[in-house]
Amino acid sequence: MEKWADNKAWFLVLPVFVVVAFSAIIPLMTVVNYSIQDIFGPGNAVFVGTEWFKQMLTDYRLHDALWRQFLFSGLVLLIEIPLGILIALAMPKKGWGVSASLVTLAIPLLIPWNVIGTIWIIFTRPDIGLFGVGINSLDLLSVPFDHTARPSYAWVTLMAMEVWHWTPLVALLCYAGLRAIPEAYYQAAKIDGASAWAVFRYIQLPKMRGVLTIAVLLRWMDSFLIYAEPFALTGGGPGNSTTFLSIYLVKLATGQFDLGPAAAFSLIYFLIVLLFSFIFYQALLNVGKGEKVS
Repeated sequence: MEKWADNKAWFLVLPVFVVVAFSAIIPLMTVVNYSIQDIFGPGNAVFVGTEWFKQMLTDYRLHDALWRQFLFSGLVLLIEIPLGILIALAMPKKGWGVSASLVTLAIPLLIPWNVIGTIWIIFTRPDIGLFGVGINSLDLLSVPFDHTARPSYAWVTLMAMEVWHWTPLVALLCYAGLRAIPEAYYQAAKIDGASAWAVFRYIQLPKMRGVLTIAVLLRWMDSFLIYAEPFALTGGGPGNSTTFLSIYLVKLATGQFDLGPAAAFSLIYFLIVLLFSFIFYQALLNVGKGEKVS
């Protein structure tokens, strides 16, 4: 009877399984079904096996989009992680400035992704945008700034938008890690005459390893799945210079209506995301073990 009472707890989890089945498992199986068939219309499909997977794996456009995706995600981490740490170190530790800093940092995170793209479209327009008009009035560029005309300008604008939008998340995580360091560590460092760099190198940075790993994991995966911001800002252009994996997938599925190749590509995309999630998860576990040992 007691064993039955313990097992009844699983009935509380049952609704979650039902929701997951309808929202994830069933759509995933539908995508798998599309990926192995050539669909001509409702009820008219031909089994093709792994043909679409072979086609996608040899598609140069997918290779280009994958390269751009890795480059973008790598640049995002190289900029946002150090910048987030610097912002967290500069934030006040007590007083009204703490609340003001936290609220200010949280503002970009509360804005919807598609609205972010619209804001930066207006902000960088060369005719009415504050940044576009301002940078062109300085006459510092050989070619007038217009993010819709040159790939380099599109990348600079996209990177600036992404850094502005998500660096606050890194800063908040790092600030939480810094606030968790006991004051006794700083007092001991002051007694030993440690410099500010020594305090950061041997006290603050090791104690932030856990939150930094979480920040890297979240920012890498989110930047690897980015869609709304670049689509609203550049639409994948000019040309294909900002066509990342998600944008290419949407164009393939809804623009060309190639459901079979799009389904195969989405599964490849899913496996890439899953692989990197596993790698970062293992890194997170190793960091946790290191913290326990120390």
